[in-house]
Amino acid sequence: MNSNASQTNHHSFILTGIPGMPDKNPWMAFPLGFLYTLTLLGNGTILAVVKVEQSLHEPMYYFLCILALTDVSLSMSTLPSMLSIFWFNAPEIPFDACITQMFFIHGFGVVESGVLVSMAFDRFVAIRDPLRYASILTHGLIGKIGLVVLARAVCVVFPVPFLIKRLPFCRSNVLSHSYCLHQDAMRLACASTRVNSLYGLIVVILTLGLDALIILFSYVLILKTVLGIASRAERLKALNTCLSHICAVLLFYIPLIGATMIHRFGKHLSPVVHMFMANIYLLLPPVLNPIVYSVKTKQIRRRIIQVFRGRKNMS
Repeated sequence: MNSNASQTNHHSFILTGIPGMPDKNPWMAFPLGFLYTLTLLGNGTILAVVKVEQSLHEPMYYFLCILALTDVSLSMSTLPSMLSIFWFNAPEIPFDACITQMFFIHGFGVVESGVLVSMAFDRFVAIRDPLRYASILTHGLIGKIGLVVLARAVCVVFPVPFLIKRLPFCRSNVLSHSYCLHQDAMRLACASTRVNSLYGLIVVILTLGLDALIILFSYVLILKTVLGIASRAERLKALNTCLSHICAVLLFYIPLIGATMIHRFGKHLSPVVHMFMANIYLLLPPVLNPIVYSVKTKQIRRRIIQVFRGRKNMS
């Protein structure tokens, strides 16, 4: 059996576009291209506006820039395989390239979760101690928080490529998504994947699960502080500064929970539903986060309008 496994061990994986309908893949090319373009334009605009607008040189907007960079990086992690399937009809991906993509997708997912925790801490400090807000969240501290978030992601995802590389793949080499995920590749192995499953579960609990609890706890403290403010107008103003972050948290966690639930309990559902949810989970937050912050943040909205008006006047 071992010699057979070694003879048939795969050197590449086959990614899946639209399950059961490969001839329809080209129809997805333009919507996906549009979503990637929106991601780059939206997040690029956020970064440019924060850099140019002096009034936005505050901790909240520095964290927003880190979120925008993470969103772009997460999108770019899936772009190569998406292009190869839907634009060039080339679903095959080399084994090492698949593992590399897997590392970056999972890594930037953990980074995004960490950034959302940092932004919750930012809102807590801003509401709890507004007079010392800028002196507490200095540039140095923000930089250190960013490095810790990145280092945590690298540390927890670093073992994943090695855990996958040790497995023999002698069954089907067809993945169920249009990009590489640890849990997807793991299922194709013809050996025990208990270690991989256990490690994946521990990582999810200690990163995404713990982060969600910290964010929830932060908002309990924020709500407690807000309720202690005497003026109703001040209470509403304080809560309003949290709305964009709450939307970003929901945009990240709701598709993630939805994709996980469908993955666990939706075996009877069409593979197209699984494909749709898996793509929504990775593509929706990077597209919608800049829109949410542009709509809800007056300074960003005003600056974008000024830029478009200026161009209109020039033409």
